[in-house]
Amino acid sequence: MADLKLNKVAKVYEDGYKAVKNIDLDIKDKEFIVLVGPSGCGKSTTLRMIAGLESISEGEMYIGNQLVNNVSAKDRDIAMVFQSYALYPHMNVRDNMAFAMKMQGVSKEARYQRVNEVAKVLQLEELMDKKPGALSGGQRQRVALGRAMVRNPKVFLLDEPLSNLDAKLRVTMRSEIVNLHRELETTFIYVTHDQTEAMTMGTRIAVMSVGNVEQFDTPANLYYNPANIFVAEFIGSPQMNMITGRLWKQPESIEFHSGDLRLALPEAIVKRLTAEPVGQEVVLGIRPENINFAGELEGPNVVEIVTKNVEQVGSDTFVYYDFEGATRINSARFNPPRHVPIGETIRVELEMENIHLFDKASEQSILSPRDVDGLAQ
Repeated sequence: MADLKLNKVAKVYEDGYKAVKNIDLDIKDKEFIVLVGPSGCGKSTTLRMIAGLESISEGEMYIGNQLVNNVSAKDRDIAMVFQSYALYPHMNVRDNMAFAMKMQGVSKEARYQRVNEVAKVLQLEELMDKKPGALSGGQRQRVALGRAMVRNPKVFLLDEPLSNLDAKLRVTMRSEIVNLHRELETTFIYVTHDQTEAMTMGTRIAVMSVGNVEQFDTPANLYYNPANIFVAEFIGSPQMNMITGRLWKQPESIEFHSGDLRLALPEAIVKRLTAEPVGQEVVLGIRPENINFAGELEGPNVVEIVTKNVEQVGSDTFVYYDFEGATRINSARFNPPRHVPIGETIRVELEMENIHLFDKASEQSILSPRDVDGLAQ
């Protein structure tokens, strides 16, 4: 068991392309860390550098107190589970799981004893004599995990291990991997492009974009206190609504102006402002669940919208609409669901106490973090 630290780690290829840019990560022993971001953001490259499968171009990486930049993959005491599972098709489950120990010179009796212990944990006992071709996707996934577990590594690395599974099985395996992490009490580092996996599995999450870590934080802080526009839009589905405008200081209030829209900021938001409201260009963000159906209500935070599309999704109604100053089509989530005709004008109420504000130029948040104690982690 060990901490893992990346200090300004970067990956530069021969053509000069910098795939990973000066990443700082301080990972504590027994954490479940998720690297999440769109394709090409550098998350898998980062994982491969941790594993020793890619060389580190710049910076330093430590496992415990040991600098491992020049330590080979086999000597890092790290186990990796690949997206493709990488099982040997000609070997049965037992021999697939025991192969690494065989290469290390562990006796047949000792390695099969260890395999049987792990197989019991993963409920693989009845599959030990089968070959990978006779297994389902979920079973192959468990075998790949078992092959990593038999080594008792300091760190588990998982590179999009659920991406080849169907939606129902992904939910099941997600829960199994989280339970496995609790049982093993080992550090897990997990790569995915799926924000649902990230938010439900990670104790902390590194949101990555074009080789940078945009924010490394708990799931609750990423959701309620996004550091910038990229994190705010990436975390949450549907995306956070974004409206461009300016902040103006009035005699008795601070207002957000966008075209004809005038919204007074509640006191709780004003207290968190880190920028002086003197006509600064900002982007106001508000999540779909913080926009409520208003019916015939009137008030300072009630606005009219014209529906462009409506989706009835079980317990929720998602309404999509254009909005003056919006950076793209916006959305609202109504719960309980209700019938909303397409193409009609309806009233919605904005929960102003739950808005986010970002500087338009830097795209960084201009609100100090809200207290997320008691909110879902």
